[in-house]
Amino acid sequence: MRASLVQLSVRSSESPAQRRDRAAALILGRAGDDLVVLPEMWTVGAWDFDAWDAGAEDLGGPTATAMSGAARAAGVWLHAGSILERDADGTLYNTALVFDRNGDLRARYRKIHRYGFDTGEAAALGAGHEIVTVPTDFGVLGLAICYDLRFPELFRRLIDAGAEIVAVPAAWPAARLEHLRLFTRTRAVEEQVFLLACVAAGAHGGMVQAGHSAIVDPWGTVLCEAGDGEQTLTAEFDMQDVTSHRTRLPVLRDRVLAVPAPVLRAC
Repeated sequence: MRASLVQLSVRSSESPAQRRDRAAALILGRAGDDLVVLPEMWTVGAWDFDAWDAGAEDLGGPTATAMSGAARAAGVWLHAGSILERDADGTLYNTALVFDRNGDLRARYRKIHRYGFDTGEAAALGAGHEIVTVPTDFGVLGLAICYDLRFPELFRRLIDAGAEIVAVPAAWPAARLEHLRLFTRTRAVEEQVFLLACVAAGAHGGMVQAGHSAIVDPWGTVLCEAGDGEQTLTAEFDMQDVTSHRTRLPVLRDRVLAVPAPVLRAC
């Protein structure tokens, strides 16, 4: 299969409408790919908190509409990164959307782990509660977002739900780039999946973004990695490698799922 990561530059000087148009044009340029992935909250900026309320939208909003049309026009599966979703009750969520080759919305994942330690996302957004995978014509796609990379238990649940490839849109700070590299390789090796991390470039809300989007195979080999500017990264790989790696090194079979809690005895 062939996958592309569209590492958009997300900057406060550009309007969400301008960025939508630019993203749609870049997606159209990837006709012939199987999967295209965008970054986290690329319409409003994951760190531009002041823009969140005005930029939130529902699943019938301009971003979902534009991305549906772009997926259909390009004939690709489109992981449209994530949007700032406003639910009917007014709650805001960091929500990933996946469209099929016909432009139909096939999956929605609300970010479970919200970053901020009682500020930012953690204070302003609702938390998702569902593990989400979606069957495609190239394999089962698992969904996670940015900070989720730090929580291996989520990825274990994804492979238990059949994931063979996991897409992770992110808005990762440049100051923690080496953490990003570590976690993408670790999650790919640990779960024996292809891991596709699409990370925003540029700077917004005072936060410089890491860029360096990457595609990592189940052996932990980085097939390709972007730089720190806007860039489209493309790789071709064989999804049968997932089965091959899991057969040759069947570590997932050896998991001990229920380890008893330690017994504390008084001396």
